[in-house]
Amino acid sequence: MKTPSTKLVYFSPTGTTKTVVEAVARGFEATAIERIDLTKPMTRLKPLQTEKDELLIVGMPVYMGRLPEEIGEWLQSIKADNTPTVCLVVYGNRVYDDALRELKDILIADGCIPIAAGAFIGEHSFSSDKTPIAHGRPDHHDLSQAEAFGRMIKEKMDALQADTKIDDLHVPGEFPYRGETKLWDVDFISVSNDCNQCQICADVCPVGAIDVENSRLIDQAKCITCCACIKNCPQHARTIKAGPVADASIRLNTLFKDPKQPELFY
Repeated sequence: MKTPSTKLVYFSPTGTTKTVVEAVARGFEATAIERIDLTKPMTRLKPLQTEKDELLIVGMPVYMGRLPEEIGEWLQSIKADNTPTVCLVVYGNRVYDDALRELKDILIADGCIPIAAGAFIGEHSFSSDKTPIAHGRPDHHDLSQAEAFGRMIKEKMDALQADTKIDDLHVPGEFPYRGETKLWDVDFISVSNDCNQCQICADVCPVGAIDVENSRLIDQAKCITCCACIKNCPQHARTIKAGPVADASIRLNTLFKDPKQPELFY
């Protein structure tokens, strides 16, 4: 089965999920690529429709063992026509719980046909120099595996006939889904005097939680603790202050030091 076009869909506040999705696409030797970056709020205003002769690669980060709640409604609005789909989740070396199963279930309900799935590791959003958590992931080895995964998907697709029935893809997970969908409403970002109000943090925030005129003002109810503003600050003026998020970063650093490896499903 030939795929004349490929759509890459990802929500990637700190760039790790996008990096994995792009690596899989490289291995697949995808052509006529359309990128749908759901990190940008405006992108989430436009629904997606796909055809059966396309390939859809969807990558989502894992938050507390689940998919980001902010993306759920958009994902459920996809209109697909038996579109072959690759399901990917990226997690911070803790657990991905039912997130991959949840993504697969949503996409099937949209009319997609999952042909492969993978759980990859990305540097945790709470990671810092003091408490590194999966620092530098995905690394060269991860991306090599992602590209090899893409090549295997291509071989599978090339071997399929147009009318071939694709078997159900088994991925780990339970239903009802475990984990939390409601994230913390907590004041956890410290802004130092090095902040020069460049507004890069407001620009990269995926939920519009940072005031566009005064970046010191943060809407905690909107904030999803993705830490994109911290990791993208060119002045390093934003850090995690003492409190529940800092405590969580210490626990993650202590309990999940052993590097986990990607898990792939065909």
